[in-house]
Amino acid sequence: DGAPQAASINLQKGSHLYGRYWGCAAHYEHLHFELCYYRLIEHAIERGITHFEAGAQGFHKLQRGLLPTEIHSAHWIRDPSLARAVNAFLPSEAMSVKAEIAHLTERSPFHRS
Repeated sequence: DGAPQAASINLQKGSHLYGRYWGCAAHYEHLHFELCYYRLIEHAIERGITHFEAGAQGFHKLQRGLLPTEIHSAHWIRDPSLARAVNAFLPSEAMSVKAEIAHLTERSPFHRS
């Protein structure tokens, strides 16, 4: 019917391109990778963008040539009890994320021994 089936929302500032959100109306095999990685990499190359950050998480990114990087975010949690619980959890989460980044970086196709 010609209606859009999927989209990704990305931000660009100077020589940096940031992939953030995506969604689709139905399941299409590999569409996520096409919209969120391959098209954005082509866009970056065509426009001379030197940094492409595809968002947080996802070991599948390494298979597509994207190295793990630390991502910073800021959140406000209205409920004080939940805010305390999240704040108590964050130090251990930060250590786990750093360890995972190191682990994945060692297995990168770009890693030099």
